[in-house]
Amino acid sequence: MAGGSKRYSRNNSNGNFQPLPERGPVESLIYWRDVKKSGIVFGAGLITLVAISSFSVISVFAYLSLLALFGTVAFRIYKSVTQAVQKTNEGHPFKEYLELDLTLSHEKVQNIAGVAVAHINGFTSELRRLFLVEDIIDSIKFGVILWVFTYVGAWFNGMTLVILAFVSLFTLPKVYENNKQSIDTYLDLGRSKLAEITDKIRVAIPIGNKKPVAAAESEKDK
Repeated sequence: MAGGSKRYSRNNSNGNFQPLPERGPVESLIYWRDVKKSGIVFGAGLITLVAISSFSVISVFAYLSLLALFGTVAFRIYKSVTQAVQKTNEGHPFKEYLELDLTLSHEKVQNIAGVAVAHINGFTSELRRLFLVEDIIDSIKFGVILWVFTYVGAWFNGMTLVILAFVSLFTLPKVYENNKQSIDTYLDLGRSKLAEITDKIRVAIPIGNKKPVAAAESEKDK
């Protein structure tokens, strides 16, 4: 947040202004805490993805790299000429960035690898549970999701889905933050309806190790 000033968001339910919660550097971009930085990242990312969808990745990488190199060389020459004319010694214009430590420590690499392995293990375990029908209801819901994906794949190609996901990443979190109360109300209603339908299906098809929620609660009361 520029200048350390607080940013406020309107609460749609009562019209009052409330301070926005603090976010990390990546979350700050997604939640548009600094509109200028978020706009630059969003615009650059979207242009890159659209270019990749029309041209090869190698061509896009080469042209973007050439553009960046041209900009840095031109700025370097401009600053050198300016310093020579004004007889100043400000040093290298990119000195601040050249001195940044970009090395990855052994501990940081281990932490990243540990998180990645944990996610991979959880993902494979969940796939095994679904495909081997540990719980028939969860496997049926998984099958419905896969069936929906067949239509999504027929409508969009992979790059289009990546672009839509990128746009959603920079829009949906902010929309949810500004309308959290009303969205949560509808989400809770949807979850309760889904849980009710799931319990009815479990009673009708008593297969699997899990008991319906209603049945489990009644046994606890007894």
